[in-house]
Amino acid sequence: MDRYAVISADCHAGADLLGYREYLDPQYRDEFDSWAKTFVNPFGDLTEPEAERNWNSERRNADLDREGTAAEVIFPNTVPPFFPQASLAAPPPETTRELELRWAGLRAHNRWLSDFCSLSPERRAGVGQILLPDLDEAVAEVAQIAKLGLRGGVLLPGVAPGTGIPALYAEHWEPLWAACDEAGLVVNHHGGNAGPTPTDGWGSSFAVWVYETHWWAHRALWHLIFSGVLDRHPDLTVVFTEQGAGWIPATLDSLDVAAARYGRANSAIARFAGPTAGSLPLRPSEYWSRQCYVGASFMRPVECAERHGIGVDRIMWGSDYPHFEGTSPYTREALRHTFSCVPVDEVAAMVGGNAAAVYGFDLDALAPLVDRIGPTVAEVAEPLAAVPAEARSTVFEPDPIRTW
Repeated sequence: MDRYAVISADCHAGADLLGYREYLDPQYRDEFDSWAKTFVNPFGDLTEPEAERNWNSERRNADLDREGTAAEVIFPNTVPPFFPQASLAAPPPETTRELELRWAGLRAHNRWLSDFCSLSPERRAGVGQILLPDLDEAVAEVAQIAKLGLRGGVLLPGVAPGTGIPALYAEHWEPLWAACDEAGLVVNHHGGNAGPTPTDGWGSSFAVWVYETHWWAHRALWHLIFSGVLDRHPDLTVVFTEQGAGWIPATLDSLDVAAARYGRANSAIARFAGPTAGSLPLRPSEYWSRQCYVGASFMRPVECAERHGIGVDRIMWGSDYPHFEGTSPYTREALRHTFSCVPVDEVAAMVGGNAAAVYGFDLDALAPLVDRIGPTVAEVAEPLAAVPAEARSTVFEPDPIRTW
């Protein structure tokens, strides 16, 4: 092997706002026209000329070619119809009508994403979206996501406290897990939307949100383990994306200890565990090794050092393109910074091989592109002498631990 097949397990895209119109069900288009006239996008990066990276297929591929990225898993980024902001950051709808309109917007996004992926089918795996307040609609959309060919799977929203939506450990969600399992779709849980919404814009609550946001996303792991979801659905694959990676070894150790106590007859803790958590046949770390992966966005050297505790076969590197905290336009430098001292077979798995297996990328189909753009083994093995002066990604932060 001379070059790495790099697959980013965390990229973002979406249509320009008016580009969604043709994908809306016809009965919503007039209302969309009225709404769009007054909508003000709260995200400056989505109003600048560079925003076209989200929907301009040729521009996007050219960027990824330059950075040596052969393929990508695509999460949402722009604002769908009838949403107050990007769906990953939007608070829950407050009325039945608002929920209906947002569903219309997400369906439009999923249809658009299917078409967008079809422009470079060997390079793109799109992640379809659902909403949780209406379980029946969510289950129906899972089937539609499969029909649309969105092999990136389903984006599982977070459940913030105080929303009135059942927690992910609730039996309420069993039809959703069964639908994803039956459809063979990956369940993706992306960081950033599982905690309380900041209340003062860019003030102190936002600083707290940034510090805590990964932890809120991590909770889905123990919710799905201790409620027996992973045990009941051994073929279900769950990916935890853009929420760090270094937390996993210590968390698995802690979960294993908790599970042992829950199942120990003479433990004072066991009586709090309930019938499921106290009788799981596998340790939490074994469920992780069997069914879970981390979408390790802009993975840092300090996290890579934990790779064996995480599982080299569980790690899928991501660039977070086109986000400013991601590795672009210094992805090649980021790969050198993190992986220069790592064995070649391990690098190959983490930067592409694992993602190919999870999301169904055809490495043979990608081979001609990889031969043209892929980072060489020698290039990645060369330690980065200096961080580029204009680089702003957190991959280059010097801190020994990561809070974002």
